[in-house]
Amino acid sequence: MAVRSFLIAGALLAASIPALAGNDVAPRRVVLASTMQTAAALPAPVLRGHVDITDEVVRIGDLVDNAGDAAQVAIYRSPNPGTTGSLLATQVLDVLRAHQVIGVETHGIRNVAVTRLARTLEPDDIELRIAVALEHRNGLGDAKDLLLTFDKDLTTIHLDAANNAAINPMVTRFDPRNGRFDVTLEVGNDSGAAPARLRFTGVAVETVEAAVLARDVDRNAQLKFSDIVMERRPKAEVGHDAASRDHAVGMQMRRQMRAGQALHGADLARPDLVQRDEAVTLIYQAAGIYLTVRGQATEAGTEGDIVTVLNLQSKRTVSGVVVGRGQVSVSPVTPVAPRKLASAEPSAAATAPVSAQNGAPTSSKAE
Repeated sequence: MAVRSFLIAGALLAASIPALAGNDVAPRRVVLASTMQTAAALPAPVLRGHVDITDEVVRIGDLVDNAGDAAQVAIYRSPNPGTTGSLLATQVLDVLRAHQVIGVETHGIRNVAVTRLARTLEPDDIELRIAVALEHRNGLGDAKDLLLTFDKDLTTIHLDAANNAAINPMVTRFDPRNGRFDVTLEVGNDSGAAPARLRFTGVAVETVEAAVLARDVDRNAQLKFSDIVMERRPKAEVGHDAASRDHAVGMQMRRQMRAGQALHGADLARPDLVQRDEAVTLIYQAAGIYLTVRGQATEAGTEGDIVTVLNLQSKRTVSGVVVGRGQVSVSPVTPVAPRKLASAEPSAAATAPVSAQNGAPTSSKAE
C-alpha cells in the first residue's frame, strides 16, 4: 500500500509539471530574451576626452555618453569657474563600475579634461564700470577723464556661468577731500540664486589732456613738434590753463623748463620775429610812399610789439612796430592839433604890446 501511494504521488507530481511550465517557465524565458535584446540594442557607454560644464558637480552623464539611468549621479566636484581640471581615465572607470556603469569604451583616452564654464570680467571692463559709477559724483568729471588706482591690483574675475545678468553698482561712495572711493558691483544670476557682489576700493583722480615737454628747454626757445608729448595729468596739477599740442608747437618759451613738466598757456609766448642786435628792415609807408632802410634792433619783439631800432644811415634811434620776420614798420608822426584855451577872454600876457626894439613886453601904468 505504501509503494502504491508513492507511485500515485509521483504520477500526480509528473502530471503537474506541464501546468507549471505553461504558467511560469515559458514567460520567464520570454522576459529574459527580451532583456537581452534590449541590452543589445542600447549603444555602449563611451568616455569623453573633454567636458564643458556649468554646474558645481560633475555627473556621470557629463563624462560618459549613453550612461542610461546613472547619468544624473554626481561623482566629482567641479573645478573653479573658468578653470580646467584633469581626471585619470582609470580612476573614472573605477568610479563608473561602482555605480554599475560597465563596458565603457575609452578609445584610448588616458585623461579627461573638465572645464568649468564661467562669466569672465576683464580688469579693463571692471575699471570702466567703476569709472561710470563715479562719473560726476561729488564734483568728479566724465568717466573717460578719471584715473583710478585700486588698493589691490585688478585681475581677471571668473564668475559662475549663471551670473549672466546685468552688472549694476549697488554701493557708490566718493570722498572729494582725499579722492577715496568704495564701489560694490552686483552681478545678477539667471538661475535665481543670489547675485554675486564684488567690492572695490581705491583713489579716483580727474585728469586732463596736457602737452608735456619731452626734453629740457631754455628760455626763448621755440618749440617743435618733437619737443612735446601728450599725456593725461591730474586736473589739480595742471589746472584750467593746460596747453594743447596745437597751441604749443611754434610758440616760444617764456622761461626755462625741464622734461616732464606740463605746459600752461602762461609758459608760452608768440615767437620773437625780431631779435636784439639783429639786422632788420625799417619800413616807412604813407600815402603813395613806400621806403625801406637798413636798421639794427636794440631789443627783441614779436608781432605787434613796439621795439626800438637804430637807423644805420641817420644813426638815429626810432621806434616801430614788428610786422614780420626782421621787419619793423615806422609810421609817420601824426601832427597834434593845438589845444584851445578854455576861456574866451585874452590874458594880459597874451595881449601885452611888444617892444619893437628888443621884443620884450611893455606894460602901461595905470593912470
